[in-house]
Order: sequence, then structure tokens, then C-alpha cells
Amino acid sequence: MNLPSSKTRRTYSTLSLSGEIGLGTDGTVPAGIEAQSRNIFDRNKATLESEGLTLASVVSAICCLADVSDFAGFNRVYTEYFSDPRPVRTTVQSGLTIDAKVEITVIAKA
Repeated sequence: MNLPSSKTRRTYSTLSLSGEIGLGTDGTVPAGIEAQSRNIFDRNKATLESEGLTLASVVSAICCLADVSDFAGFNRVYTEYFSDPRPVRTTVQSGLTIDAKVEITVIAKA
């Protein structure tokens, strides 16, 4: 999907990553909140590492779930990728594109 936005934007020591949905490497959306969430966090991790940062650098996450009943599954995956101190986080239910169950935007500090 080609959207009119930047994938990342650095301002001084802050790196903002555009919202990601859980597309697989083949461009398809896997079934299930956990698979989609892992795809997003794996891509975020790779993007952060390309900028000299890690998931531990993430200070804020905005998480949009298509269905709030997926909250527990999403949290299971979230805690696999983030340990204490975890980023501040906002989680909301929202309509999403294609068959996405989750979209995540993160902000990291160098």
C-alpha cells in the first residue's frame, strides 16, 4: 500500500515511525491478532536498528485495534517485545484498512 507519508521522521533525538499494519513479508495480511502484531513489532525493530536504536528506545506507542476483543492477544505479544520500563501507550478501537486487526505507531528517543 503506497500512502502519502514518511516511514520515519527524525527530529533531533526523537524518531517517529509511521503507523504499521501487520502485513507479512509476502504482502498479505495473516489471520489473527498475534501474527499481525509480531509482524509489526519485527518491522519496527528492524527500522529502529537501521537508525541505531532498539525497541528499548521506544518511549510511546499508539495502538489501534479493529476489535477490542483482541486486546488480550495483543497484550500477550506486546509483552514479548517490551519489558520494564515499557513505553507509555494509548490503545483504542478503530476502523482499519484492508483486513488489518491492528495498527501501531511508535516514537523512540536516542
